[in-house]
Amino acid sequence: MISLIAYDVQVLDYDIRSAGPDDLDRARAVMLDTVYRDFGTGYVPRWHADIIDLRDAYVLPTRHTLLVAVDRRDGAVVATGALDSRGPAHPPNPRRLAERYPSGRTAQLRRVYVSPEHRRRGLARRLVAALLDFAAADGGYDSVYLHTDPAVPGAEDFWRSQGDVVCDERVETGERVVHFEIPLPTRPTPGTAVATAASPVG
Repeated sequence: MISLIAYDVQVLDYDIRSAGPDDLDRARAVMLDTVYRDFGTGYVPRWHADIIDLRDAYVLPTRHTLLVAVDRRDGAVVATGALDSRGPAHPPNPRRLAERYPSGRTAQLRRVYVSPEHRRRGLARRLVAALLDFAAADGGYDSVYLHTDPAVPGAEDFWRSQGDVVCDERVETGERVVHFEIPLPTRPTPGTAVATAASPVG
């Protein structure tokens, strides 16, 4: 079984680590703030059920993970990043994406969110690097996939800097969704640490 243990990297005044039990409520608050503030949708159960049950969605499954960025000055959780083994489902996603990125062999990046006052400090990039190292260490993932809402300021540009667009639904279906594949690293990124464990964190 694979998990991140005591994963701590200083990013300016921040630690990035695997979420523990005491982090879950604060991580949930960051996520809910994002879906209300940035997405403008509010909480929609069919899209956001994982946010409510972070423990079952990301902490307990051994091939999933949830990371948080913590401000060392006050201990606040200010950013999140998650990964699970579910590929894009059809519907609502295009059938060809569901076929190209099957569950079990696809690491899907989710909930990479940074609180507004802590953006542009490299947190999202460090979270993604750690999630990619986790996926590579698992050994069972063939690809890394995610989708984003291009209306969220900075989201599309950030993900284009990380990987390749595999489907732009604004062109293909008229929906406001862009799908990406991110290269799966063959070795850990310098400055990160991935370890094996007998049980998941939390």
